[in-house]
Amino acid sequence: MSNDSRPRGLWDRLTGADSHQSSLHCWTGSNYDATPWSQVVRDSEHTTAGLRRLGVRPGTRVAAVLTNGPHVVRGLLGVWLAGGAMASLPAPARGMDVNEYAAQLLAICDQLDPVVVLIDAPTLAGIPHTLQSRLRFRTWESVIGSGRIAPEPPDDDALAFIQYSSGSTGFPKGCMLTPSAIAAQIDIIAAMIDPRAGRDVAVTWMPLSHDMGLFGTLLTTWCSDIEYFMSTPQRFVTAPGGWFSELAQFGGTLSAGTNTSLYLAARSAARSSRMPRDGLSKIRNCIIGAERIDWATLTYATDSLKKFGLRPEAFMPAYGLAEATLAVTALPSDERPRRLIVDAGSLGARQLCEAAADDPLAVSIVSTGPPCVGVSLPGARADAVTEVAVRSPSLASGYWADPLATERKFRDGTVRTGDLGFVRDNELYLVGRADDVLSIAGRKVYAHEVENSIERVEGLRRGCSTLISRTEGAAQRISLFLEPRCAAEDYRRIAEAAASAAMAKAAVAIDECVILDRGALPKTPSGKIQRHRCQLLFETGQLEPLATVRFT
Repeated sequence: MSNDSRPRGLWDRLTGADSHQSSLHCWTGSNYDATPWSQVVRDSEHTTAGLRRLGVRPGTRVAAVLTNGPHVVRGLLGVWLAGGAMASLPAPARGMDVNEYAAQLLAICDQLDPVVVLIDAPTLAGIPHTLQSRLRFRTWESVIGSGRIAPEPPDDDALAFIQYSSGSTGFPKGCMLTPSAIAAQIDIIAAMIDPRAGRDVAVTWMPLSHDMGLFGTLLTTWCSDIEYFMSTPQRFVTAPGGWFSELAQFGGTLSAGTNTSLYLAARSAARSSRMPRDGLSKIRNCIIGAERIDWATLTYATDSLKKFGLRPEAFMPAYGLAEATLAVTALPSDERPRRLIVDAGSLGARQLCEAAADDPLAVSIVSTGPPCVGVSLPGARADAVTEVAVRSPSLASGYWADPLATERKFRDGTVRTGDLGFVRDNELYLVGRADDVLSIAGRKVYAHEVENSIERVEGLRRGCSTLISRTEGAAQRISLFLEPRCAAEDYRRIAEAAASAAMAKAAVAIDECVILDRGALPKTPSGKIQRHRCQLLFETGQLEPLATVRFT
């Protein structure tokens, strides 16, 4: 390492892995394939040569669907060393029609004008031939070239990455990131988790198409000389308990996941007869983020997994967003998650009134910790709910090809997040999203709070309900979409129990329950329900209910 005391740039950190001792372990379908980080760097150079022959050079853009695989990892650095900016396209969302997905890719690529679209062979096979003829698709394996070329990565303040996410609302926006912003985010995460080169082992399934998967795990472990076992989202969906089983098997110390995935994995792992009694004792930091964090889920997971040696301090609730590259706040390492109990009615009025735990209208808001190093939350208040604004050294430069949205969201070195929350004792408590607040009979109701109560009804799947307000004529109707755990002859009992839970929690009268088959609710690859897309599919007749139970 040079004696220069200046912070190392992103490219120095990634290519410096040629001296690392640790390895990347990618799931290949039957086993983990290990490649030393040093070899990943050398392999990337061959990909750079192949991409240059396709026309990738400084100032150009490469679009890609970042699935979890070894060629994708090598290809990412290969694009950058060729001088291109990588645009991460949304991965296919669960339940999404293939033609709708193709139309989304085409619309994004019309904005991007990429030199090439990189994709894995299985995903390419699902793309309609009409789209394949309009875009220059290539598989990751096909662009591996021979020889080497002089690297020309983007300058520190140039465009390096465009993060398109399969968000829960609206058409995906592309967050523009510079190498400086990405490097700053890696520093932020390193300060959160204190990575220990040669000793830490990271294990996760988070998709590379999601910022938690790409920046929070892949690039952080790459730059930190950490053993990284990268599974896949598809494998997690098939066997959620495998997440914790492999943390035990490989002696995992670091991981990351979502609130919903934590519940599913803990439920599965708790039933396992193969998990060693101290199998989870080495976990130092398991970041939980990407969606609203439920206190009951944290408590359930902690209680269910303590018999395997899991420490309560292992879970690290955190908050982040693509507009800040990723992390904004996080609970400090080795501290137990904590909550504030407040009255749901006061939250609806954007006020704060603490409540007793046994109050039927009480809700538990989980602390996502103080701002990360170098990050601030200007305008946050301790006595009222406001929209969260973020100032960070890893802030995006704006949205690709959308100056109006950039002007609305990015101002004076801050980004307006659209999330609502408050700060107590310098820690952020998130309440919900501004566009997920329902106006019911003059009251403001946070849909998430109602959904969390509903999902505790026996017979319903966790993370598989969504509340939607819509208008029929001059009347407002509240529709609840549910996925039951198994088929039933009569769904009215489940619907009535769910409606009762909504009334008890927030005095919300459900007009109808729409019962859907498993997997029917549209979700992002990280597991968030796409509320507004669900409404669109329902209104256009594209959802096929198992049953509809109407109360009015």
